[in-house]
Parts: sequence; C-alpha cells; structure tokens
Amino acid sequence: MIGRIFRKFVECNVAASRAFDRLLPQDLTLDGNRYFMDSFYVRFLERACTVFDIGGGRHPAIAPAQKRQFELSVTGVDISAEELAGAPEGAYDEVVCADITTYRGDASADLVLCQSLLEHVPSTDGAFRAMASILKPGGTALLFCPSRNAVFARLNLLLPERVKRAILFAVFPAARGSQGFRSYYDHCTPLDFERLAAAHGFEVRERHLFYSSSYFSFLLPLHVAWRAWIMLYRAVSPVQSAETFVYALRRTDPLPPGA
Repeated sequence: MIGRIFRKFVECNVAASRAFDRLLPQDLTLDGNRYFMDSFYVRFLERACTVFDIGGGRHPAIAPAQKRQFELSVTGVDISAEELAGAPEGAYDEVVCADITTYRGDASADLVLCQSLLEHVPSTDGAFRAMASILKPGGTALLFCPSRNAVFARLNLLLPERVKRAILFAVFPAARGSQGFRSYYDHCTPLDFERLAAAHGFEVRERHLFYSSSYFSFLLPLHVAWRAWIMLYRAVSPVQSAETFVYALRRTDPLPPGA
C-alpha cells in the first residue's frame, strides 16, 4: 500500500517536471543520448564501412536490420563476454572481449561508436589511445558521454554504492535486479575530451552540448532547483556546464609518438 502511494507520488512529480520543462527554451530540454541514437551517428554511416562498437555489449548501437541495409562490418568490443553474448543475433560480425583502456587495434576501422561507456572506464586517456589505434587515418570516432560536472555525476561519485542503489530502487522499482556499472567520470568533460583528442591524433569535426537529464524529475522542487542551477552555470560556462555531450572526432595521420 505504502509502495503504491509512493510510486503514484513519483509519477505525479515526473509529470509535473515534464510540464515545467515545456516552459523552457528547447535547447535546455534536448536529450543528448536520444539525439546520438536517433539522428547523429547515422549521418556518418557509409555503405560497406567497417565499424567498431565499443561498450555496446548486449545493446549494440546499430540494429541488425540497419547493419544489413548499409552492408556494414561490425565488431563489438566489450570487457564482458557475457554482455557480448547477449547481443541480438547478427548484430556483430566479430566480437572482442577486451578492456578498452589497454586494447590496441590494427587501424582497420572507418568508424568507432562509443555511447555511454567512457564514464565507466578508469582511464579515459587509455580509451582514446585505443580508439586512435582502431581507426584508419581519416576515420571517425563518434562519442556520447555524460559530464563529470553534472550534478548527478557528482552525487554518483560521492554517495556509497548501497545508498545509490537504494535510491534507484525506491524511485524506479523496475530497476531492481538490474546490473549497474561503476562510474569513474575520469576526465569526462567537454574540454578534457578535446585535450585528449588533440593528444591522441584527433581533430574535432562536431561538438554538441546538452543541458537536460531526468535524474531529479521524481521531485518537482528538486527538479526546478536543478534547472535553476543549470541556467546559472551555463551563463558562466556554456561548455563545461553541459550535462551530456556528443563529439565526432576525425583521426589525423600520423599518430602522435607513443600512441
């Protein structure tokens, strides 16, 4: 009974938070992850190109039907063999079970996709080095990442794991039993990414910044306070205040020494 009342309370607050967001400028409410999946990466697909999906695991970025449509060769790279084995049939032509922070490729890929992974690796520098080694000269890395500067990321780093899971299960009961992945947010800000890109032989082709998330929508006053903070932070630092960000990075040639 209490659980049902609490869930109804949360649902009402989520609906109210969404209604509040409709009053805001559109550039404050765009979802970066949705943008990446719905319209961004597909612009870079070319027929018969070689793609490395890093960290996709059981949820590859490219659906098998789209893979067939573009006649793509897709390699899935993930630290978990179990995650790779759970992918839809036909999603990957090859799989590589490896830690992306230490993996070294053979410069054979046209495209690297990396969605919501880099916040979970302890060395973003190592991951950038790996992506540079995977891509051909002129190849492109497409990245989506939440920012370390986001309030939810700061809380994620500060709160004990048991507290985070208790909050998650209380607000989202359907998440109970799901596996979480530890977050490090190592150098996960737009300017840090650009420094790492330059250090590992990449140039920035595109950058898209987003200022939206749903982490605090379960309580309208908290959501409104967070929105006020975002608007203030963005006025001071438009780039570093982004909650999430998307990059297209082109690998230049030659690679930096030691890469």
